[in-house]
Amino acid sequence: MDKKTILAFALIALVFFVYTWVNKPSQEEIALQQYNDSIAAVERQQLANQFSDSIKLTDNANSSSLISSANTDSVNHISKFGAFGVAAVGTENFYTLENELVKITISNKGGRIYNAELKNYKTHDQLPLVLFDNDESNLNFTFPTSDNRIINTSELYFEPVGEINTDANGNQSLILRLKTNTDAFLDITYTLPANDYMLAFGLKATNLNKVLPQNINALDLHWYSKIRQQEGGRTFENRYAKLEYKFSGTDVQTINDNKSANEVIKIKWIAFKDQYFSSVLIADDWFSDSKFTSTQEDEFSPYLKNFDATTTVAFDPTGAKTTNFHLFLGPNQYKILSKYDKGLPKEQQLYMNRLIPLGWGIFLMQWVNRFFVIPLFNFLSTFIGSFGIIILILTLIVKVLLFPLTFKSYMSGAKMRVLKPEIDEINAKIPADKPQERQKAMMSLYSKVGVSPMGGCLPMLIQMPVLIALFYFFPAAIELRQQSFLWAKDLSSYDSILNLPFNIPFGYGSHVSLFCLLMAITTIISTKLNQAAQPMNTDQPGMGMMKWMMYLMPIFFLFIFNGYASGLTFYYFVSNFITIITMYVCRAMVDEKKVLAQLHAKRDSKAKNSTGAKKLSFMERLEKMQYEQQKSINQKGKKK
Repeated sequence: MDKKTILAFALIALVFFVYTWVNKPSQEEIALQQYNDSIAAVERQQLANQFSDSIKLTDNANSSSLISSANTDSVNHISKFGAFGVAAVGTENFYTLENELVKITISNKGGRIYNAELKNYKTHDQLPLVLFDNDESNLNFTFPTSDNRIINTSELYFEPVGEINTDANGNQSLILRLKTNTDAFLDITYTLPANDYMLAFGLKATNLNKVLPQNINALDLHWYSKIRQQEGGRTFENRYAKLEYKFSGTDVQTINDNKSANEVIKIKWIAFKDQYFSSVLIADDWFSDSKFTSTQEDEFSPYLKNFDATTTVAFDPTGAKTTNFHLFLGPNQYKILSKYDKGLPKEQQLYMNRLIPLGWGIFLMQWVNRFFVIPLFNFLSTFIGSFGIIILILTLIVKVLLFPLTFKSYMSGAKMRVLKPEIDEINAKIPADKPQERQKAMMSLYSKVGVSPMGGCLPMLIQMPVLIALFYFFPAAIELRQQSFLWAKDLSSYDSILNLPFNIPFGYGSHVSLFCLLMAITTIISTKLNQAAQPMNTDQPGMGMMKWMMYLMPIFFLFIFNGYASGLTFYYFVSNFITIITMYVCRAMVDEKKVLAQLHAKRDSKAKNSTGAKKLSFMERLEKMQYEQQKSINQKGKKK
């Protein structure tokens, strides 16, 4: 062998030695590999013993076959779940936490809530009110293992740690444990307080850092639920079924039907909401990297919608810190949802009462409902048993409080009405093809007598937040649910005095609501009286069409509101009826001859006292602006 060959072999040996030395495993990696190998051996032996001990060895051939099958399943479980393979086989058992308000059934498979029943409520057909049952809802946690497996808690069996514990205050608690083949495990602790809808639960790890990746600090959470139809009016109920979630502060977002949304920022709670009931998952810390989806069910399904939420929560595998949640399973009642914020600093408040639609805050509707309507409604309900009577009294109080504005609006209309002969004279003198001159003459007349054509609109505009606030309040008030009044069996649903064998299109439906019919009739009468009190100048363009539109609106309302809550249509009927009476009262209080005399006296006084230059009134400034505008238009026309 020559020197070159020996040198080549020496270099190869050197390269091999250097490569082996550089890539040799560390002492930690060698220990971890030995640890994993011992775990696998123990798993195979434990699972083989578990299955072989349960088989009666009466027939050697059959026994050998069964043990072989068990060993095969054991290997499959180990292959899929790794250290969690011991929890892959089990029998599903159920545990019940119960107080005066709710009954919650928990399954050891997945350690999840299997069934939630609200004990003080019934469905529209008087069945127990169950928010979800079995696979209609699921809450699953997902995390990776150190050997690159993905674990879903919904696939594994937890074991109870002791019995359900009830403390001296009546609070019930249950601990379910997800075991591994080591001393590592995961506990889920459920706690149901006495006389409360809020269930607390938390995840606490013990030594899970041995089987999970070293850098893991979060878990993926997947929550979905099918929303059951609980009320008789499906269309109306479906309108209020929504997936909502809250950021920090008071901002609450809604996911529209058949839509998805991604939120990277922190979220405090997620709500799967029906018209009157909600399941709200609350993080004691925050949710992050969230995705939400809301899909609509078809009209023949027993479910309204499907809600889906995927998010991430903080998690400590060492067990030094517990990941805590609360789950509200209860009614959308303002005073119940508000109580969870009592005594808390503003930055810690949940604002779950925002789940109740009370109107737009920008137009003061929410403020009217929160600080006037709801307190007054709750006060009346403390000593009046009939909610129909409460609606009647509430409407009467609102009308009395708004009467000064109503009277002011009527007086404005009366002034316009007594000036109508003079307006007709102006229209007769100035032809219709000179609308600017007509308008200028009318504004001059209004200015001289001190009348504003908009005077009747401002009082009505001030009343609108109150009237629209009540429009939002009654359909959202769970207090009206399944409360009867007169012929209405349920004030939260439509009142049907006649079920039709066919369906009327344009949203009317296949029934006749008497309160809705009475609402439409009184709206027509009220419209007629209002138009008599606030006469329109039908000679102006579009005013004739506007007049007929005012009469067509009650017909539109008849189709729109036929499927609405009877409590709302009853309120509108009572409100219209009181308005009609108010119009006759105002008519009796106002002497139009005296009003005309006062206007003429004011005009004469202005003419007598006017000396030289004076500060222009609003009407005079408006008249001057219109005159200058018309002058500019005429000059441009001449130049062309």
